[in-house]
Amino acid sequence: MHIKKYGRDYSRRHFLQTMGAGFTAGVLAPLWDVIAEDGDITKAYPEELLSLDLYTKGKLKAGQQLTADNVDHVKDLLDDVTYIQVKQQGRIIDLAETTTNAMVMNPPPYIEASLKNMGQAKFDEKGNVVAADGGPWIGGNPFPKPKDAAEVIAGHNLSWGRYDVAQYCVDEWDMDAEGNEQYHYNFWWCEVAGTGRIAVDPKPVLRENGKYLRYQSAVWTYPNDVKGTSILNIWPYDATQYPDFFGYLPAFKRVRRFPTNQRFEPVIAGSTFFLTDAWMTGDPTLTWGNFKLIGRGPALCCVHDNWQGGRDPENWKHTRHGGKMNQKFFNTVMQLCPEVYVVELEPTGYPRAPYSKKRIWYDARHVTPQVMNSYDRRGQVWKQWEGGFDWYEKNGHSYNGERLPHPVWSWTHVHSHDIQSDRITSFESVPRIAGGMTQNMNNPDAYDQFTTEAAIRRLGT
Repeated sequence: MHIKKYGRDYSRRHFLQTMGAGFTAGVLAPLWDVIAEDGDITKAYPEELLSLDLYTKGKLKAGQQLTADNVDHVKDLLDDVTYIQVKQQGRIIDLAETTTNAMVMNPPPYIEASLKNMGQAKFDEKGNVVAADGGPWIGGNPFPKPKDAAEVIAGHNLSWGRYDVAQYCVDEWDMDAEGNEQYHYNFWWCEVAGTGRIAVDPKPVLRENGKYLRYQSAVWTYPNDVKGTSILNIWPYDATQYPDFFGYLPAFKRVRRFPTNQRFEPVIAGSTFFLTDAWMTGDPTLTWGNFKLIGRGPALCCVHDNWQGGRDPENWKHTRHGGKMNQKFFNTVMQLCPEVYVVELEPTGYPRAPYSKKRIWYDARHVTPQVMNSYDRRGQVWKQWEGGFDWYEKNGHSYNGERLPHPVWSWTHVHSHDIQSDRITSFESVPRIAGGMTQNMNNPDAYDQFTTEAAIRRLGT
């Protein structure tokens, strides 16, 4: 017989009572103090927050599937769009055990840098994150123990993918409400950190004394009518400033500068993906504002167990279901996250923004965003951006990004779902795409190869 020393009501009261400034993640012990010991989070949470079976009093448990018939048991653990997908649209989600090893939920060097540099970050007079000496941040999450929503958001934005260099191969489908394919693209997305570098020389800044936060490019390689289309964003470290935004269009055979504040339009024809949606906070931190922590507590998210390399080691392809063509949703895995931060932010730097706000769920175990709901100007939920993540090691297969000393930790899939039109864009991370591009982490030559104006011109030809 299981005697509940700490039940749902205890945990709920704890989260409600500690919503104010100065809260500390963890219920039984401070979360990041526990992580610093050995990476095991079990000392920080009662059993009822580590077991879906106990949390739901036996109504759902790991190994089962979330369906329209049982989703109401965990409605309070889901964002609005996921609930609609399951309850009304036939989405089915596999349920897994809660991951208790924090060291496989971000790249280990990033976690180690977060622990090493803890307590050294502060905001300057503008609101930018700086190190103790007033210079650019030196690596890892500056606020692994966030005190408020501003620290949650700023910490993530300094390093979207948690690597000094990340080169992702992406397969994209754009589908109508019935799941019929309208567009299919391959593209390649590259992020090079300009500051906070922890693994690739030079460290901790790349060039120009840390003037730039990141260099980010994307190149479309399929189909032929868009092949060679490229974009480049160069992000100032000052998060009040917009990135320089360049594009290469094969039809014009030259690089052009584009308005950088027009971040609320489809990146390519048929897509529901706006630049503002990238990594859920795709704009400079301080071009948004009115940051609010509106909730803390458990949630169901695709935080682990979503890499398909153990089932399909050659292509990492997700199986699918839903819609007339049985292709609308990826088959995905969710787990009970014992604690998330739910934050809201508003587009204060974009007076014509079609979004009135974003609401984002961050897993406290690594302060990485898991799912975002964006709202239209009437305040109605409009779009979902759901990320799936994993440690790339399954069933005897693993991938180390060609040069890492450990398996890759990264995203595995995205659902970008316009719930008002019911159009959905699905991305999945794959090892290679048309044109020969391959996934790669911490490539020391990536800046010159992929993130300059000359590079996107060369890649587009």
